[in-house]
Amino acid sequence: MLMPFKTEIEFSLPRGFLDNDGTLHKDGVMRLATAADEILPLKDPRVQANPAYLTIIVLSRVVTRLGSLPDVNPRIVENLYAADVSYLQSLYQRVNTDGNGTTKVVCPQCEHNFETGRNGLGEA
Repeated sequence: MLMPFKTEIEFSLPRGFLDNDGTLHKDGVMRLATAADEILPLKDPRVQANPAYLTIIVLSRVVTRLGSLPDVNPRIVENLYAADVSYLQSLYQRVNTDGNGTTKVVCPQCEHNFETGRNGLGEA
Protein backbone atom coordinates (compact mmCIF):
# COMPACT_ATOMS: atom_id res chain seq x y z
CA MET A 1 0.00 0.00 0.00
CA LEU A 2 1.36 3.43 -0.95
CA MET A 3 1.74 6.04 1.74
CA PRO A 4 -0.12 9.29 1.02
CA PHE A 5 2.02 12.18 -0.14
CA LYS A 6 2.37 14.55 2.81
CA THR A 7 2.20 18.21 1.78
CA GLU A 8 1.78 19.81 5.21
CA ILE A 9 4.03 19.48 8.24
CA GLU A 10 3.04 20.41 11.78
CA PHE A 11 5.61 22.15 13.96
CA SER A 12 6.07 23.77 17.35
CA LEU A 13 8.29 26.84 17.56
CA PRO A 14 11.02 26.92 20.21
CA ARG A 15 9.91 30.35 21.52
CA GLY A 16 6.62 31.29 19.84
CA PHE A 17 4.96 34.48 18.68
CA LEU A 18 3.49 36.69 21.40
CA ASP A 19 0.59 38.72 20.02
CA ASN A 20 -0.68 42.09 21.29
CA ASP A 21 -3.19 40.36 23.58
CA GLY A 22 -0.45 38.36 25.30
CA THR A 23 -1.34 35.06 23.63
CA LEU A 24 1.62 32.85 22.77
CA HIS A 25 1.36 31.08 19.39
CA LYS A 26 3.79 28.16 19.03
CA ASP A 27 2.07 25.40 17.07
CA GLY A 28 1.69 25.74 13.35
CA VAL A 29 1.66 24.15 9.92
CA MET A 30 4.05 24.59 7.01
CA ARG A 31 3.14 23.40 3.53
CA LEU A 32 5.56 22.27 0.86
CA ALA A 33 6.86 25.15 -1.25
CA THR A 34 6.04 25.63 -4.90
CA ALA A 35 8.27 27.23 -7.50
CA ALA A 36 6.10 30.35 -7.25
CA ASP A 37 6.86 30.57 -3.52
CA GLU A 38 10.53 31.08 -4.32
CA ILE A 39 10.22 33.03 -7.59
CA LEU A 40 7.42 35.55 -7.00
CA PRO A 41 8.98 37.12 -3.87
CA LEU A 42 11.99 38.12 -5.97
CA LYS A 43 9.76 40.80 -7.54
CA ASP A 44 8.83 42.24 -4.14
CA PRO A 45 10.43 45.68 -3.63
CA ARG A 46 11.38 44.75 -0.05
CA VAL A 47 13.40 41.81 -1.37
CA GLN A 48 14.97 43.91 -4.12
CA ALA A 49 16.05 46.49 -1.54
CA ASN A 50 17.27 43.85 0.92
CA PRO A 51 17.78 40.28 -0.40
CA ALA A 52 17.76 38.93 3.17
CA TYR A 53 14.03 39.79 3.26
CA LEU A 54 13.41 36.86 0.88
CA THR A 55 13.36 34.58 3.91
CA ILE A 56 10.55 36.60 5.50
CA ILE A 57 8.39 36.60 2.37
CA VAL A 58 8.89 32.92 1.59
CA LEU A 59 8.14 31.82 5.15
CA SER A 60 5.01 33.97 5.23
CA ARG A 61 3.83 32.15 2.08
CA VAL A 62 4.46 28.58 3.29
CA VAL A 63 3.50 28.84 6.97
CA THR A 64 -0.24 28.36 6.68
CA ARG A 65 -1.13 28.37 10.37
CA LEU A 66 0.43 29.67 13.56
CA GLY A 67 -1.61 29.13 16.68
CA SER A 68 -4.97 30.83 16.44
CA LEU A 69 -3.76 33.73 14.29
CA PRO A 70 -6.13 34.40 11.39
CA ASP A 71 -3.25 35.06 8.98
CA VAL A 72 0.50 34.51 8.78
CA ASN A 73 1.91 37.49 6.92
CA PRO A 74 5.36 39.08 6.59
CA ARG A 75 4.70 41.32 9.61
CA ILE A 76 4.15 38.24 11.81
CA VAL A 77 7.33 36.55 10.53
CA GLU A 78 9.31 39.80 11.01
CA ASN A 79 8.34 39.76 14.68
CA LEU A 80 9.30 36.16 15.39
CA TYR A 81 12.31 35.59 17.61
CA ALA A 82 15.53 34.77 15.75
CA ALA A 83 15.47 31.22 17.16
CA ASP A 84 12.02 30.69 15.64
CA VAL A 85 13.03 32.04 12.23
CA SER A 86 16.09 29.79 12.29
CA TYR A 87 13.89 26.83 13.21
CA LEU A 88 11.49 27.57 10.34
CA GLN A 89 14.37 27.98 7.86
CA SER A 90 15.75 24.61 8.90
CA LEU A 91 12.32 22.97 8.65
CA TYR A 92 11.78 24.56 5.22
CA GLN A 93 15.10 23.19 4.02
CA ARG A 94 14.39 19.68 5.33
CA VAL A 95 10.90 19.37 3.88
CA ASN A 96 11.68 20.96 0.52
CA THR A 97 14.83 18.95 -0.25
CA ASP A 98 15.60 15.28 -0.06
CA GLY A 99 15.92 15.70 3.69
CA ASN A 100 19.66 16.05 4.00
CA GLY A 101 20.13 19.58 2.69
CA THR A 102 22.05 18.59 -0.41
CA THR A 103 21.23 18.72 -4.08
CA LYS A 104 22.65 16.55 -6.83
CA VAL A 105 24.09 18.65 -9.65
CA VAL A 106 26.10 18.10 -12.83
CA CYS A 107 28.96 20.38 -13.85
CA PRO A 108 28.02 21.89 -17.23
CA GLN A 109 31.66 21.84 -18.36
CA CYS A 110 33.05 18.46 -17.31
CA GLU A 111 29.72 16.68 -16.62
CA HIS A 112 30.99 15.50 -13.22
CA ASN A 113 28.17 14.54 -10.82
CA PHE A 114 28.38 15.86 -7.26
CA GLU A 115 26.27 17.09 -4.36
CA THR A 116 26.21 20.65 -3.13
CA GLY A 117 25.10 22.01 0.22
CA ARG A 118 22.21 24.40 0.66
CA ASN A 119 21.54 27.12 3.18
CA GLY A 120 18.60 29.11 4.48
CA LEU A 121 15.65 28.76 2.18
CA GLY A 122 17.20 26.58 -0.44
CA GLU A 123 19.67 29.18 -1.64
CA ALA A 124 22.93 27.65 -2.90
